[in-house]
Amino acid sequence: MQDSEEAIKELERIKSIGLVGVQIGSNINDKNLSEDEFYPIFEACSRLGLAVMIHPWQMMGFDSMTKYWLPWLVGMPAETSRAACSMIFGGVLERLPNLRVCFSHAGGSFLPTLGRIEHGYNCRPDLVAIDNQVNPRDYVGKFWVDSITHDIDALKYILNMQGAKRVCLGSDYPFPLGDLEIGKFIEESDIPMNQIEDIFCHATMEWLGLELNDFL
Repeated sequence: MQDSEEAIKELERIKSIGLVGVQIGSNINDKNLSEDEFYPIFEACSRLGLAVMIHPWQMMGFDSMTKYWLPWLVGMPAETSRAACSMIFGGVLERLPNLRVCFSHAGGSFLPTLGRIEHGYNCRPDLVAIDNQVNPRDYVGKFWVDSITHDIDALKYILNMQGAKRVCLGSDYPFPLGDLEIGKFIEESDIPMNQIEDIFCHATMEWLGLELNDFL
């Protein structure tokens, strides 16, 4: 990501050998994903039809909250929201409507705090809507998130906002904050079976640009 020309060459190589996506961090050396230097990389992903998974790392405020594992409990959800807000307010998702992005950990704190984010857009457009004048709520359901909430009510909230076809099965394997029994809390819930099928299969297939017939 630090060298867009080299990154694009690698994306083209990835495409040529049959891979269907890449995973990047929520920031690049503390630079937001909305920085102009990264746009050609996202543009190439869109052109090549490569899916993008965004996972938090290098959490903001790490050094000031090392106790109690707070970078992972507090910083990671905030980092994911940072990435989503950057791509929305920076106009990346607006300029590249075919870019297929998935934000890890159910989108972090983005969806649960969308009301605050939207209110900021409405009350201080001079600070928020300087590069993209589209309401951030309009992008809900246009990107994917995974199912890692560890709480069935939280997942239902995400499903209500995103729709089941925009929620992929997540694992976060092999990390301890991952789903230690992948999908079990979903299977044991009262979520309708058609939504479970979307989470376990269809949402991910669409995000990756694959068809079930490719595997039959």
